[in-house]
Amino acid sequence: MNSKREFLKQSLTTMLALGASALTAKGFAQKQPLNKPAAVANVQVKPIVVSTWQHGLAANQEAWGILVKHGKAIDAVEAGVRIPEADPDVMTVGYGGYPDREGNVTLDACIMDENQNCGSVACLQHIMHPISVARLVMDKTPHVMLVGEGALQFAKSQGFQEQNLSTSKAKKAWQDWLVESKYAPVINIENHDTIGMLALDSNGDLSGACTTSGAAFKMSGRVGDSPIIGAGLYVDNEVGAATATGMGELMIKTVGCHLVDEMMRQGMTPTQACKAAVERIANKLGDYKQFQVGFLALSKSGEYGSFSIQPGFNYAVTSKAGSQLLDAASILKV
Repeated sequence: MNSKREFLKQSLTTMLALGASALTAKGFAQKQPLNKPAAVANVQVKPIVVSTWQHGLAANQEAWGILVKHGKAIDAVEAGVRIPEADPDVMTVGYGGYPDREGNVTLDACIMDENQNCGSVACLQHIMHPISVARLVMDKTPHVMLVGEGALQFAKSQGFQEQNLSTSKAKKAWQDWLVESKYAPVINIENHDTIGMLALDSNGDLSGACTTSGAAFKMSGRVGDSPIIGAGLYVDNEVGAATATGMGELMIKTVGCHLVDEMMRQGMTPTQACKAAVERIANKLGDYKQFQVGFLALSKSGEYGSFSIQPGFNYAVTSKAGSQLLDAASILKV
């Protein structure tokens, strides 16, 4: 009886060992990220930074100055998007941005690091750099988002000075709009109302930032996707990061950037994930030809990709290979 018991015990031990070996060989026994995105041609040696639109080129250069010195991605994206925030010629971000229907420049921004820490401000007036206020909301408060007067008072308590963010060019555009007061944003002009930036640093950590003056001539108090974590920006340090541009309400309704990240988690490349998210929105809309929606994504491996409804959405990429401005693929063609 004892010999039979020993034989069964040894047999069971052997079977368990063989099973464990098989599981390990298949990658299930060890803790590791599921569905790691496959490497493709545009995988870069980190660090790398990507951002939306042509004004992303100058922003990327500022971020790159931090990344190339082995700085953190979170510091790089904050510094990078401050460039268009302060540029009066970028009329969809920060200083000189298109005002709302009342003639007021109101700003939205959010920022997110590799540890899922995030900060956001919305409907903020009179402060040049909403992204830096959002960073302090993340670093110094127990909250994620501050809005309106509360955001302004917090900014002032942190040493920010009130400034007039309107310019003569933006004021004239508003006065011209008042003649008909028709709210019909021009695709790829008035409604590419963000700079979204994603960075992968030398440590392999991801961060992102998004900042805007919002849709031109919006209703007073309107907030779009840009300051909404998961809609206009999302960072998942196990998988990748995504940011969005276009009609913000559509990204809010679908929690678009979180959707892109989750699709990358399921094994899609950044381009495939952006395309799937855009197509889901387009299918829901039916009349999608009237709108622009675009996503930009960066994977944990340094692979990047983008996709949009309308042609004309471009994005900037900066790495050790240099800087370039690329056109996103789109559902509609030129």
